[in-house]
Amino acid sequence: MKRRTFIKMLGGAAAVTGVAAAGGGILLNQPAFGAVPQASPEILHSSHYSGGIFHNTLPTPVLSDGSSFAGALVRSLFVKKERPVPPVPVPAVRTDLAGLPRERDVLVWFGHSSFLIQAGGVRFLVDPVFSPYAAPFSFSTNAFPGTTVYAADELPPIDVLLVSHDHWDHLDYPTVMSLRNRIGRIVCPLGVGAHFRSWGFPAAAVSEADWGGTVEIGGRARVHVTESRHYSGRSLIRDRTLWGGFLIEAGGRKIHYSGDGGYGPHFAELGRKFGGIDLALLDCGQYNERWRYIHMNPEEAARAASDLGARALLPAHVGKFALARHPWDEPFERITRASLGSAWQLVTPRIGEAVALGSRLPVFRAWWRDMPSGEGAAV
Repeated sequence: MKRRTFIKMLGGAAAVTGVAAAGGGILLNQPAFGAVPQASPEILHSSHYSGGIFHNTLPTPVLSDGSSFAGALVRSLFVKKERPVPPVPVPAVRTDLAGLPRERDVLVWFGHSSFLIQAGGVRFLVDPVFSPYAAPFSFSTNAFPGTTVYAADELPPIDVLLVSHDHWDHLDYPTVMSLRNRIGRIVCPLGVGAHFRSWGFPAAAVSEADWGGTVEIGGRARVHVTESRHYSGRSLIRDRTLWGGFLIEAGGRKIHYSGDGGYGPHFAELGRKFGGIDLALLDCGQYNERWRYIHMNPEEAARAASDLGARALLPAHVGKFALARHPWDEPFERITRASLGSAWQLVTPRIGEAVALGSRLPVFRAWWRDMPSGEGAAV
């Protein structure tokens, strides 16, 4: 580990520890941290809520070895990561987003778990992060070079913003604030709407739902909030808001986005309930053994796609941030191997590349193999 990197990480650890010691203090009062939701009737009536927090259906420890957050943070400072960042900028395609005809059914991946989806004349924006880092501090969780080629002001007006949970790599304050006047409606799990209301979004524009809840989008589409195995929180206060995924029904298509979360029986349940899912966008990266309950590895994502009865799988939670120890391109290689002989098609576009949503999706080359292997940047 380079000395400069070590100092940055040590400084980050000190900052987080300082926040904990001070009980939050001034830092947590910054607008980007959002708001803790009040226990509304909808929250209190949720079968997943008790003792003032939300719970997973199955036992789901954040760290499988029972270690503390502080201990895990300190240990991470001294663990070498193997090729965590690509040695050259990640290739991206410049698509004229504002020029995409509304009637064209298309998907654009922006890296990690951010997507623009047009289906049935409705524009959905999923977990957008256009900032160069996904953390409260600019020296932490930096985006890979080449992955922040789009800005929020390049997007067309958005009918529905979908936010799966309130972690920093899914709910980015600068991005949503820059879009505030161009978002028609927000759909999110229970409690997440408190952040948006605290940031000045109209309360009437925010629709919160429990797992299994459905939000109608003007008779043109439906968004179902689906279960995931994860946790929430933008500070050291956890699980006051719910986490989840989405099943979009629009234009005769069904698109499932898992959000973050570990493998579980909920995928098979969704497959039985909805069937014929056209495209699954599944958590497939930032995994390790200690996170095995809260993130899927590529083989589990492949199994989840089969459980869903999906026709195609597009890897999510990959390609932009190094949150785990594995090589940056390992998820792509492992999901490619896991896709061999499967009933579903693997879809791996480059960042910004428009994917036409037809009866069969385009076939994309393994673009990550065109990049130098190298050692990558130090973290």
